[in-house]
Amino acid sequence: MMSRQAFLCSLGSLYLFLLFVFLLMDVYARPANNSALKEKPADSKDENEILPPDHLNGVKMEMDGHLNKEFHQEVFLGKEMEEFEEDSEPRKNRKKLMVIFSKVDINNDKKISAKEMQRWIMEKTDEHFQEAVEENKMHFRAVDPDGDGHVSWDEYKIKFLASKGFNEKEIAEKIKNNEELKIDEETQEVLDNLKDRWYQADNPPPDLLLNEEEFLSFLHPEHSRGMLKFMVKEIIRDLDQDGDKKLTLSEFISLPVGTVENQQAQDIDDDWVKDRRKEFEEVIDANHDGIVTMEELEEYMDPMNEYNALNEAKQMIAVADENQNHHLELEEILKYSEYFTGSKLMDYARNVHEEF
Repeated sequence: MMSRQAFLCSLGSLYLFLLFVFLLMDVYARPANNSALKEKPADSKDENEILPPDHLNGVKMEMDGHLNKEFHQEVFLGKEMEEFEEDSEPRKNRKKLMVIFSKVDINNDKKISAKEMQRWIMEKTDEHFQEAVEENKMHFRAVDPDGDGHVSWDEYKIKFLASKGFNEKEIAEKIKNNEELKIDEETQEVLDNLKDRWYQADNPPPDLLLNEEEFLSFLHPEHSRGMLKFMVKEIIRDLDQDGDKKLTLSEFISLPVGTVENQQAQDIDDDWVKDRRKEFEEVIDANHDGIVTMEELEEYMDPMNEYNALNEAKQMIAVADENQNHHLELEEILKYSEYFTGSKLMDYARNVHEEF
């Protein structure tokens, strides 16, 4: 029979052996460092703080030329949009909609006119603006490490590449010494596009430094008339096939959509073309001559254009105006809740009477 001392010695040897195996496994489990500049993967939160957003709230068209599918919900719900989820309790969503209805109906006549809806759309759009301004303050601090109130292109470039997983200190040293950076082609292309936007956001006199207000224009071009023009030029450049700096209907609907592999994909493509055709013919092409100029597209893109807000209000009313009185009643909004909130309310007629 093994003595107590021998047993403890054997147990200690087993522990040391297992510890050695664990450490060995840990070493081999670590990924090899294949790049002198790459480090840990980019944190998505950090990256979102410094990259211009793909989606602009309260704007009818995205920067890549795609229509903003959530526009109606954004300008009707504002900050409350996130509260209307698909799996939310219908009864709670009805109550939220009733509260919104009462806020839009400022004269309390139990119906919403185009003018009331226009006022509400402008208010919600401004709400998105103010939210972007507040977020920009935080984002600007993230790229202005020395706190001098200005950010150079090189400072931003370093932060951007760090967000992509490059070693920030090594990148900064190489830029300081004008050394070549080994960057993949895709990242370089993004950098080149960002640099163009950076220069456009740099208000006269140009100094290649962005203050907080200019940085807001860089991240959110819809806040600046000059940057709005730049965004329009970018969209037309991407869509204009004959180089006349104007858009025909065929050019506007020719953006590549998904590869059609089945009937469902075909239906999605058909809906996409239908939406773009309707927007082109009924809204963007203001004089209905079959051509969209830069000026027309700029007016369409301007989120604070009061005429556009009124036109949008009339369109939103027309969608749900079943009794054709050019106003919206609560029952109509509840019935067409999916259009206004993205959330469908079942048994709206019965439930609305229960609420009252």
